[in-house]
Formats: sequence, structure tokens, C-alpha cells
Amino acid sequence: MELTILMPCLNELETIGTCIRKAKRSIKAFNLDAEILISDNGSTDESILIAESMGARVVITEEKGYGSALRYGIANARGKFVIMADADDSYNFEDIYPFVVKLREGYDLVMGNRFNGGIEKNAMPLLHRYLGNPVLSFLGRLFFRLPIRDFHCGFRGFNTQAMKAIDFTTTGMEFASEMIIKSSFRKLRIAEIPVKLYPDGRTRAPHLRTWRDGWRHLRFLLLYSHNWLFLYPGLALIIGGLGIVGALLPAPITIGKVTFDIHTMLYAAFFVLTGMQMLTFYYCSQLFASHMGLVKKPSWLPAFNRFFTLERGLIIGVTLFLTGIILTLCSFQIWTHKSFGNLQPSSMLRIIIPSIMTLILGTQVILSSFFASILDIWKNKHTED
Repeated sequence: MELTILMPCLNELETIGTCIRKAKRSIKAFNLDAEILISDNGSTDESILIAESMGARVVITEEKGYGSALRYGIANARGKFVIMADADDSYNFEDIYPFVVKLREGYDLVMGNRFNGGIEKNAMPLLHRYLGNPVLSFLGRLFFRLPIRDFHCGFRGFNTQAMKAIDFTTTGMEFASEMIIKSSFRKLRIAEIPVKLYPDGRTRAPHLRTWRDGWRHLRFLLLYSHNWLFLYPGLALIIGGLGIVGALLPAPITIGKVTFDIHTMLYAAFFVLTGMQMLTFYYCSQLFASHMGLVKKPSWLPAFNRFFTLERGLIIGVTLFLTGIILTLCSFQIWTHKSFGNLQPSSMLRIIIPSIMTLILGTQVILSSFFASILDIWKNKHTED
């Protein structure tokens, strides 16, 4: 069988019949060897009875969620290709043939683009059309360097075996993003074609929840883009923080009527410490995620692992810690010269802030080195098993 037309379903009594009729017309018009598969996610209305009476095959998804329904549907698809769309009549199943053409050309994932194909009046809320979808799609392109303009279009086709080989984990609406991102990790061929979005045929409220599902999409993008979650903000904080600390070490700086002094230095030290924490999170998360196969292994990681051994990490950490100790002793010596009396905060904190900063940095590096080593031992043990 060449094609499975997959529809996730949850109480689509009003529209599922229309969707199946349109899918049947496409199968007949283009002489397709195809099945219609309904992945039901717990309907309590007559959706299943209608689907079965019209000759569609129905599978019941026990785990709740849009992503769960699609994952189970993909697992049960019999066709070489799958074309999926919602069973709410917001997409026209008579328009599936361009997907078939692209899939036959060898593309593994063919995405619909509603912004190129057209969005009819009242088909998409203004907040989704002008903020949610454009922003999240932009972040997806930025984070993962993908040319997809519409990350969340529910009308898409794909090679069944290619998708079955991917370890999908999400259960909700964020599955739409997971499919694209993990396909890119596997270097699958991805194309995009224009599709039209219509107002759905339901009288009830949609299952999509704007802020909840928008956050789930954003959270997924961030969790799978360690560069933007940890690396780039961490580097910016370290570089900016060290620059400010270094500039304020000799004396306060006045720009116009504004004077930057030890208070600014203290916040800059906080930037450095936070940035360092983010970099260690970045390294450990990359190490763990690549071991687990959650992300593709970065090209720099093997070389860095050969350099950054536990011993070298400890040497760097101890060096930073000793630097803090030396600065602490310097400040203590100044205090003894004052007979342990009052000190001028503006001058003393120029020593104490870098002292505390390097003490904490050294501690971070030492602990992170041990943690990375534990991850490596865990990886080697599981590889042997």
C-alpha cells in the first residue's frame, strides 16, 4: 500500500464524515492505493461509529494528547507514505496530491505552509496568525537553521519508515515541532508546499489552548537548542561581566552624570557567575543529550572531551580557587594594617568582589568536572551493557 491518510480524532462528530468523504474523493480521483486511518484519542461521541461505517480503519490511542494520537497512528500506518491532517475540516483532503508528488520525488517530510497557501477569514485567530505562529516559526528557523516558514501546520506528509525510526517523546501539540526538529537531526529531506486553511466545521471550542500550547512549543524549542538556551546567553554574560569588572577594578567610571562603582561591579560579578553556570549546564546537557541520542553529537564534543579531562578540569578549578584565596589574603592583610578597624568599602570591595567571584568560579569548575566525569562513566557503562 502506498498511502495512509491519517486523521487524529477527539469528538469530531460534526466534521469527520466530511473529511473522510473528501479523502475518498482524492483516492478515487488520483487512483491512489490508500487507506484512511483514524487515530481516536478517547472520543465520547459517535465519531468512531461514523468513521467505521464509512470504511475507515480506526485505532484507539489510550494515552491522551494530540501528539500521542499521531504517534500511535504513525505506528499503525500501513502505507509507504502518510499524509496527516486534523479531522475538523480545516484542511481540504481533496488537496493531498501535491504531497504525494513530493513524497514520490524522495522527500521524507513535506510540510504545508498556510501563510503561502492562504488563510481564509476566521480560519485562524489573529493572535496565532500575527504573533504565535510567526514568532515560534522564526525561533525554529533561528535555532535549528531550517527553511520552514510554518512550523505548526497540521497538514503534512512523510515517509512512514523514516518517521517510525525516530524516537518521538512528546504527547501534546508540541509534537508538530518535534517532528520537524528530529527530522532535521536525522538529515531527512524536507520540503514545503502551500496549503489553504479554512474555518473548521465545529461548533464547539477547539482543543488548542493558546498560551498553554504556545508555551509547550517554546519550551520544546529551547530544550532542544542548547546553544540558545545556555551557550549564547552564557558567553554574553561572561564577556560582558568580565569587561565591566575589569574596567571598574582601578577606579569608578563616570559617564556624563552617571557614576559606575562597586555596586555595578557586584552585578557584573553576578553576570560572570551566572554565565559560567550556563556554560557548564551547556556542556553537561550536550554530553548527556548526545549520549542519549536526543540531539546529534556536536562536532566539537569529542575533541573537547579529549582535552577537558577530570584532571585538567580540577587543575583549572583549583587555580581559580587559589586565586580567590590569594585575593582574600590580600584583603585580610590590608585589614590587619588598619588594626582590624573600619575600611573604605569602595576600595576594599574592588578586591573582595573578584576574590569571591574566583572562589565561586573555581568551585563551579571543580564540581562540574566531577559531574561530567560521572556522565562519562554512565555512558561507558551503558555502552558496554
